[in-house]
Amino acid sequence: MLRSVGQKLVAGTEEDPRVTELRTAVSRLRRELAAHPVEFPDRAAAEDELAALDAMAVGGLPEVPRLRRSLLLIAGAIGSVSALAKGLGDVRNAVELFGGPPLS
Repeated sequence: MLRSVGQKLVAGTEEDPRVTELRTAVSRLRRELAAHPVEFPDRAAAEDELAALDAMAVGGLPEVPRLRRSLLLIAGAIGSVSALAKGLGDVRNAVELFGGPPLS
């Protein structure tokens, strides 16, 4: 299902597969975070940024700098919670599908 940056959409689909991958990874991490029994100081920040990522993905092709900013905020908020490491890694991989910021 994953594609390299710059590949075209599969015929008959309407959503960019990178967006689909991002939405799937964000949804999974949101569920894992909701089920995580331990409270931690930046949990609300992580939840807010995951909601922002989801909104960007629903809106179509998200802006790469904004994706990366949200990823950094999420990583900072939950980076030390080892139980969420795989989900965070999946979100990171999904963000990286969009490539880096354009060179000036």
